[in-house]
Amino acid sequence: MKNLIKLIRPTQWIKNLFVFGPIVFGGALLNGHAMLAGLITFVAFSFAASSIYCFNDIIDVIDDRRHPEKKERPIASGAVTVAQAYGLMLLLLVLSMACMPLLTWADWTNSSWEAFSPNDISKVFAVILCYWLLNLAYCLKLKQYAIIDVCVVAFGFVLRLLAGGLATGIALSKWIVLMTFLITLFMSFAKRRDDVIRMEATGEAPRKNTIHYNTTFINQAITITAGVTFVCYIMYTVSPEVIAQFNNEYLYLTSVFVLVGLLRYIQIAVVEKKSGNPTKVILKDRFIQLVVLAWFAAFMIIIYGI
Repeated sequence: MKNLIKLIRPTQWIKNLFVFGPIVFGGALLNGHAMLAGLITFVAFSFAASSIYCFNDIIDVIDDRRHPEKKERPIASGAVTVAQAYGLMLLLLVLSMACMPLLTWADWTNSSWEAFSPNDISKVFAVILCYWLLNLAYCLKLKQYAIIDVCVVAFGFVLRLLAGGLATGIALSKWIVLMTFLITLFMSFAKRRDDVIRMEATGEAPRKNTIHYNTTFINQAITITAGVTFVCYIMYTVSPEVIAQFNNEYLYLTSVFVLVGLLRYIQIAVVEKKSGNPTKVILKDRFIQLVVLAWFAAFMIIIYGI
């Protein structure tokens, strides 16, 4: 059981918090209906993502056995068989889809259980299924192509955001969509940098497409995506529609925390060379955690008056 849990990588579920993006930026964080709908979507996306992790480890088992860290993964180490992994993969997909009917009665915060229309449910279902199929293609072929691989990963986060918006009925700002794509593209390039460093040190490429990257290109890509992400965030905070939505023109002050957070992540990638696992960085780096908490607190104070 321990190895099966390890296979589905529950620590990676932190990525699915992006489904709450529309709730936070839409000013609905204190809305019980929206939060419950977001939670159901989060669980559904987590099961779908874990299903893909199983498939990824099945496909990558040979490469993982040659990797200094990934060789300890359940399938690569022999703790879980390929047949067991396929079974778990399908079970998780079924559980993900089984969450969809729960959106019909997402409003448990009052006596009248407000129902979503079948059309709304089908749209959330379609987005999660699109994510699953896209990542299936990623595992089988797309990750072999440089640049396309990181774009697919970043688009997966946009789909998380879209699912959250559809589940809660909150319209997404174009700036939020762009920022989501850019910041996850930035982190994906930082992750690839770790692979390039390992390839240059050992002479062996951790991924088949790593040979199409080098430190010069990766460093420039990280700089560009970080810079454009920061500009997008500023544009979001000063856009007339956002100021009108929140009736507040001081949201731009939170840009300081975004800049500091981006700089810290670049420091981890370029100076400390520890950006190979973005989830681990977020869960372990105290500096990043404090910056995120400070940004969140400032956002709450400015927008919600907490």
